[in-house]
Amino acid sequence: MRLAIITTHPIQYYAPVFKLLHERGQIHIKVFYTWGEKAVDNYDPGFYTIVNWDLPLLSGYPYEWAKNTSSDPGSHNFRGIINPDLIRNIENWQPDAVLVYGWAYHSHLKTLKYFKTKLPVFFRGDSTLLDPSGILKKYARALFLKWIYKHVDQALYTGTNSKAYFKEYGMKEEQLIFTPHAIDNQRFAIDRNMEVQELKIKLGIAQEDIVILFAGKFEQKKDPLLLMDSFLQLKNPDVHLLFVGNGELEQTLKQKAKHQPHVHFMDFENQSYMPVIYQTCDLFCLPSSGPGETWGLAVNEAMACSKAVLVSDKVGCAADLVKNEYNGSIFKARSVTSLNGQLDLLICKGKEELKHMGSNSKTIIDKWTFQLQAEAIESAFLKHE
Repeated sequence: MRLAIITTHPIQYYAPVFKLLHERGQIHIKVFYTWGEKAVDNYDPGFYTIVNWDLPLLSGYPYEWAKNTSSDPGSHNFRGIINPDLIRNIENWQPDAVLVYGWAYHSHLKTLKYFKTKLPVFFRGDSTLLDPSGILKKYARALFLKWIYKHVDQALYTGTNSKAYFKEYGMKEEQLIFTPHAIDNQRFAIDRNMEVQELKIKLGIAQEDIVILFAGKFEQKKDPLLLMDSFLQLKNPDVHLLFVGNGELEQTLKQKAKHQPHVHFMDFENQSYMPVIYQTCDLFCLPSSGPGETWGLAVNEAMACSKAVLVSDKVGCAADLVKNEYNGSIFKARSVTSLNGQLDLLICKGKEELKHMGSNSKTIIDKWTFQLQAEAIESAFLKHE
């Protein structure tokens, strides 16, 4: 049985799943990367830098680059993915089904529409209903998305909020298959303590002090400014705030942190060093306000490093991964008052209790794995046949 997988470019969250599917040998897969070969060395406007992941993302499974003729190639706009030969190349491979990641690209939508009446069409996405919208916009959006998902036979949802989204736009319960969002839990859990100690010395952070971490793009959607404002109101000399990343809000953040010795900044770090970053903190915070925030896989990464987590209610994973006062807390997005309350509550618990909550995080995230995701895709495909 042959499954053609259509996705834009290789990333660390999907490539290991493709490798697992190939290694297990239950189904034959081939991945069609639609961004084109230039995707391996591209400028990420969110990080303000060229991102070339330092993990092997193209080994261990069959793939091919689709020719992308877009004048502005990339995953940042609908016409950034235009592959005149894609459907012919997929057909030449003679699949028994197709699995499409994301519909908001010219060639991906074209693929959904073309194969709907010819082969089983699977779709994977992690959108949610967490962003509010006006009545007219909501109505128009519903009409359009219901039309989109009529071209899908089975949707692979990532968690509670993702499932609610698909049901809102017309998918039936029997069409929905849980494929947990996952990261490489084992790689993040490897003890990097020596490097953590070196980093703390470099940053001037005492061993007994508490470290709060934000890691990601400094953009409005992630709302790092809210965390900065809340931290500055905390006024606790035993607590540090570490920002790791780059982006459009970098200068504003640094200006706010001027003369604040307990606020630290590090530039974008590649994947191989990120476990050290997470293991340096006691509490990871993702204060996203949206719109457009999806799952928040950084939360999985922090939890795999046994860290307590504090996230806003706009983060897609919150409903599944964050249990209040068990492994962290959830606060109301855009509300510095709400964030202040939860941040103060967690900090007051102290370093040891945060460590215990981090251990609870690890217990939760151990059940969200690449293995389960691969098995779910495999099972859905074989069952459908």
